[in-house]
Amino acid sequence: MADVAVVFHWPPQAMDEMPLSDLMLWRTKAAERSKPTETKRK
Repeated sequence: MADVAVVFHWPPQAMDEMPLSDLMLWRTKAAERSKPTETKRK
């Protein structure tokens, strides 16, 4: 839950009522969003 809260700026209370399947979906989206982008080196 912490990664979702940090990435999307949601308070923990916003996730309290979420079903686990929704929370896992948002966790995946948070991981994708926070993943560093690769840059090409010259």
